[in-house]
Amino acid sequence: MHELSIAGALVEIVSRHAAGRRVTRVEVRVGRLRQVVPSALEFAFELVARDTPAEGAELVLEQIGAAGICRACGSESELDAFPLACAACGGWELDIVRGEELTVDSLVLEEPLLTTGGTGYGD
Repeated sequence: MHELSIAGALVEIVSRHAAGRRVTRVEVRVGRLRQVVPSALEFAFELVARDTPAEGAELVLEQIGAAGICRACGSESELDAFPLACAACGGWELDIVRGEELTVDSLVLEEPLLTTGGTGYGD
C-alpha cells in the first residue's frame, strides 16, 4: 500500500507550509498513472495526520486522466486503459504529457486570532 508513504509525504509538506497554523483542507492533484486508490489515501492521510497541523483536515483529491503524444505519428491520445497505446496508430512509444501528477494544489489554513482585546473597532 504505497498510499501510506504518499500520505506521510503529504502531511510533511502540509505541516511545513502551515507554519504552526491549523490546516482545514488539503487539495491534491493525482494522476491516474500514479495508481492511487482514493479511499486508501484518505484513510492513510487521516492516520498519519494525527497530532499534526493537518489533523482533521479535509483531503480533496482531483484525479487527472492520462494522455500521451505518439512518437510515431505525433497524435495526442487520452490513455484510458493499459497497455498504453496511441489511439490513432496503435503505437506504443508515447511521451506521457499528463497523468503522472502528484501535487499539493492548495491548502486552507486557519489564521490565528491577532487581537489584544476589545470588542470591536476603536475599543
